[in-house]
Amino acid sequence: MPSSPERSPRTGRLPAVRFFEVPERHREAARAWLERGAGIPGSTPVPAAAVVFVRDGEHGVETLLTHRTGSSSLGPVGFPGGPVEAHDDDPLDWAGPTPLEWTRRLGTDDVGRARRAVVAAARKAFEEVGVLLAGPDPMSTVESVEGAEWLRSREALALGDVSLADVLGRRRLVLRSDLLRPLAHWVSSDFVHRRHDVHYFTAVVPDGQTASLLGSRGTWCGWVDAARAVQDPHSTWLGDLVGRPDTLGRPPAELLAPGSLVALESLAECSSAIAFLAKKRRIATLNPVLEEHGGRPVLRLDLG
Repeated sequence: MPSSPERSPRTGRLPAVRFFEVPERHREAARAWLERGAGIPGSTPVPAAAVVFVRDGEHGVETLLTHRTGSSSLGPVGFPGGPVEAHDDDPLDWAGPTPLEWTRRLGTDDVGRARRAVVAAARKAFEEVGVLLAGPDPMSTVESVEGAEWLRSREALALGDVSLADVLGRRRLVLRSDLLRPLAHWVSSDFVHRRHDVHYFTAVVPDGQTASLLGSRGTWCGWVDAARAVQDPHSTWLGDLVGRPDTLGRPPAELLAPGSLVALESLAECSSAIAFLAKKRRIATLNPVLEEHGGRPVLRLDLG
């Protein structure tokens, strides 16, 4: 079953329903759920946020991906991001759309939730790949976050010893929420043991900054040609590029959560990073449902 949607030859439109393969690492749990758990509410999803960084590459739009070990519902390969933390509520200097405005942009009515999602996205971007969406004033950004002091701050964030508010406040920096654009909202299927409720954002790396992986938060990161990564649902190009034991020889559907896969497909369709950032989007909650199709477990997503 192909993982990417096929447009109708008559109308050119995408189908109203899409199916995703259940990754091999989750199939046993999926089959158990179909046999015994169907109709039972799943675990409460953990609020999370991720950032899809984009840039123009030699052959098309590129994005920054990372590799994580473990069996997260976000997949072994994905965008910089992770769970919301309690300290994402800490007060900090803020520039750009207000938290109230972010509730509208994210399609929620919970101001606190919207604010935490924005802060978590900025925090994880800095912690995981060293991209800081902040500056000394509302019109500028930090030009470099390299060096031992910045690295210590990233490690402290990763350990939970400090908050993003602490990091910014110590340097009198302002969070630039205007550098983020809302992209999508995905919730993991009920059968997954540790579910996530993820707000995806998109952004560009500020001038002068260079993405660099925090070793304690991953084993690989790199800029990837989005079109090449998803042009063939059976291709192992991305997994081989990452080059880790749990990615080698594996197609995109085995590597990426549905939300990440769809984001890559959307990137592949855009002519430039600016076009992707400028695209108007209506944010709706997307929650694939587990069912059996052709004798195997799949995720069904109703697109309306």
